[in-house]
Amino acid sequence: MSLTGLAQEKDVSYSDNGTVLKGHLAVPKKGTGKRPGVVIIHAWTGINDFIKTSASRLSELGYYAFAADIYGADKRPQNTAEAGKTSGFYKSNRDLFRSRIKAAIEQLVEAGADENNIAVIGYCFGGTGALEAARANFPIKGVVSFHGGLDKREDKQEADVIRPKVLVLHGADDPYVPETQCAAFREEMKSRKADWQMIYYANAVHAFTEPSAGDNNSKGAAYNESAARRSWEHMKTFLSEIFAD
Repeated sequence: MSLTGLAQEKDVSYSDNGTVLKGHLAVPKKGTGKRPGVVIIHAWTGINDFIKTSASRLSELGYYAFAADIYGADKRPQNTAEAGKTSGFYKSNRDLFRSRIKAAIEQLVEAGADENNIAVIGYCFGGTGALEAARANFPIKGVVSFHGGLDKREDKQEADVIRPKVLVLHGADDPYVPETQCAAFREEMKSRKADWQMIYYANAVHAFTEPSAGDNNSKGAAYNESAARRSWEHMKTFLSEIFAD
């Protein structure tokens, strides 16, 4: 898909079951007709400049892009302790997590995206959320998880086929997502007959797309320029494929 020029961007207030949320919308300036849309789920610190930049870059590719707010308009973690507590709450309450993602999908469609061509992507905590959207079989074409957690909850829908296509982009040295979790995820995808891919990046740990994570792999989370660049290209190819279908 060709570039369409700079995006039109704005913050958007919406809600989920009475909770006020504040997302960020980026819309391509040019082009006619319905366009595919991508929901972006933030990492554990909430919507930040990195997430907004991701929305801008996606809109420059011709997509409607909406940065979802999982936490609430008045809830922005101020430090890692708060971020860990808040993200942990949603990972322990996955029905609520899924509800917030569904609300973002609905908001993206309301903004003008093609309801038949929606994807969900996410980073770290958001990558976990993207996989929840697939597990829940939301009406989307596919999901992309950047260095997200791969664990799942017990679910009565577990035997159902996962219909959205799945792409997992994973740091080969990520200490927070051990190989045992990766193996369990692969078995889950096989048992639910998903169309899935998992790409490992050498010398990459957790948060490899985040420039603010620094460059010290020994901390377990660090930026890796090569993995960040390659993963973005892999995502672009995946989106082109699922929307072409």
